[in-house]
Amino acid sequence: MPKLTIDGQEIEVPAGTTILQACEHAGIEIAHFCYHERLAIAGNCRMCLVEVERSPKPVASCAMPAGDGMVVHTKSPKAIKAQKGVMEFLLINHPLDCPICDQGGECDLQDQAMAYGFDRGRFEENKRAVRDKDFGPLVETHMTRCIHCTRCIRFLTEIAGVQELGATGRGEDMEITTYVERALGSELSANIIDLCPVGALTSKPYAFVARPWELTKTESIDVMDAVGSNIRIDSRGPQVLRVLPRVHEGINEEWISDKTRYAIDGLVRRRLDRPYIGRDHKRAAGWREALELAGERLKMVPGERVAAIAGDLCDAEAMFALKELLTGLGATSLDCRQDGAELDPRCRAGYLFNTTIAGIESADACLLVGTDPRREAPLVNARLRKRYLRGGFRVAAVGRSLDLTFPVEMLGAGGNTLNALVSGEHAWAAVLREAKNPMIVIGQGALARPDGRRVLGAARSIAQSCGLVREDWNGFNVLHNAAARVGGLDLGFVPGPGGRDVEGILAGCRSGAIEVLYLLGADEVDTGSLGSAFVIYQGHHGDRGARRANVILPGAAYTEKDGTYVNTEGRAQMARRAVFPPGEAREDWRILRALSSAAGAPLAYDTLRELRRRMWEAHPTLRETDEVTRARWEGFGEAGPVAPDPFEYPIEDFYRTDPVSRASETMAECSELFGVRRQEATLRTGTHG
Repeated sequence: MPKLTIDGQEIEVPAGTTILQACEHAGIEIAHFCYHERLAIAGNCRMCLVEVERSPKPVASCAMPAGDGMVVHTKSPKAIKAQKGVMEFLLINHPLDCPICDQGGECDLQDQAMAYGFDRGRFEENKRAVRDKDFGPLVETHMTRCIHCTRCIRFLTEIAGVQELGATGRGEDMEITTYVERALGSELSANIIDLCPVGALTSKPYAFVARPWELTKTESIDVMDAVGSNIRIDSRGPQVLRVLPRVHEGINEEWISDKTRYAIDGLVRRRLDRPYIGRDHKRAAGWREALELAGERLKMVPGERVAAIAGDLCDAEAMFALKELLTGLGATSLDCRQDGAELDPRCRAGYLFNTTIAGIESADACLLVGTDPRREAPLVNARLRKRYLRGGFRVAAVGRSLDLTFPVEMLGAGGNTLNALVSGEHAWAAVLREAKNPMIVIGQGALARPDGRRVLGAARSIAQSCGLVREDWNGFNVLHNAAARVGGLDLGFVPGPGGRDVEGILAGCRSGAIEVLYLLGADEVDTGSLGSAFVIYQGHHGDRGARRANVILPGAAYTEKDGTYVNTEGRAQMARRAVFPPGEAREDWRILRALSSAAGAPLAYDTLRELRRRMWEAHPTLRETDEVTRARWEGFGEAGPVAPDPFEYPIEDFYRTDPVSRASETMAECSELFGVRRQEATLRTGTHG
């Protein structure tokens, strides 16, 4: 390990460490623009120049490895003069846009200019002007401000895996462009806004909306998929204005998907802000009237004729309260798997992403079964690509053709391939057996089939026969796409003795065996199959479930309540309230507590703290937040051959998967734009990825 001296301080660093990283290790700040710890080193901005003894000229510290015996000066007159000279060059062509620039107050160039800038310029020629590019509905461009750090190019190429952005020209004629004018087609594209150190790339939907010092910042959790990305919600008054990523090395690193970032405009559209009564001709009602009507129905109907389905965005507290209310009334037909996925709630290891998201980086072979991670969980797909780029990582898939951001070996479309893997006849069974840390990922599209239990059993058989599960490694993974799913399974929000699952509940509604159906934010079920059942819908958007309901109880969206969500790994995390629900809408657990009194079976808690204490006592796994505990490996699934039908993927339109994103104008624009592009690619290649 080399030892070097930085500003009189001797430090020892690992081999391969750059001077800039060594300075950070020593607590010395070096100004920079192009360097980013998660991107390849470019060395373009030259802002990080330092003086190294015996070097004839200043050295770019981001690109120079630290050597044994080096003596580095970061604050010497020579180093400071070099840094100020670079700043003067950067400002030669930079426009004086700070008063109108959306990056104002969060701009690296502003901050560094305060330290290294000069109060006048010596450049007298005309400033360079660059035509703005059209990167689509999400990213606004002001390319005259660009300082050519190439962070955006490196992110899209390395992390997102789409070769859509690059540099043309040289010197003063250099421009960042998409070559052929088109929108950026990555599900992670808007992360380049956060990476841009100046105001060249800004948020198009957020343009000229607010200044950062006007915003209230709340740390929370994303619910647009089951990854559980850590986010910061920025709000002003009653409205959420933007969502930004928070660093969490175990989950999303420092990236978020475009849907996470931009679906928030759907939070103010098609909202339910007061109770309604009536099936075909709905009318506004007061809380007392709506609760009494729903409570009377629950009291009148025997428990075996009452059922409930929990939706994909529900928090654990609401599902726990609803389960306690209905089981107290004798109901056993409860289900949180509104897509009908045949997950086995008896074994926790059978429905978790046991390898963990960060654990993907330790794998050396991966088999995807009926899943399209690029659309179901873009951050998981980014991890798979990150592991692929390191080399020694083979990925194969069972299902229809995939368009991922790394090479995938397509083994077959349907169950016959899975059966061959179970029997060991397929060549990839040997690949899994010979790998050091193999993993298998099963998607909801594979489990929502009629033979989903057999698919689950086949995956378990592969995991056991190919050595995916050991004392120090568990390579069996289920990839969820619903934020509420794992929490619901942990809470046991599944059919009890004699109870019906989702398919049985819908059949019971058609036949009349189910008289009262409680939809807790469940909008993905077939509401045309509910027959004459009395439907109570509790949710925050006027979506599919609300249109069919007899009673609508307006709840709070994920940005408007404190709640617990469990991600696909089984990691419990806390979402925080950033704004209050609109109008007369209330937090979901409060509505259920009030309804329990109207139904004559009051719940045994009046505060969120009391509810959580009771929930934690019944389900200890939810008590430990932000921790992943290894689940016990037990038997699950069903033995038997899998049907030869092709596996279908659950998400066709990435941008419109839930009530919030379906209400979003920005997501509708993306859906229209990229849906057309995907159809063109399908027609061109003859695939259905």
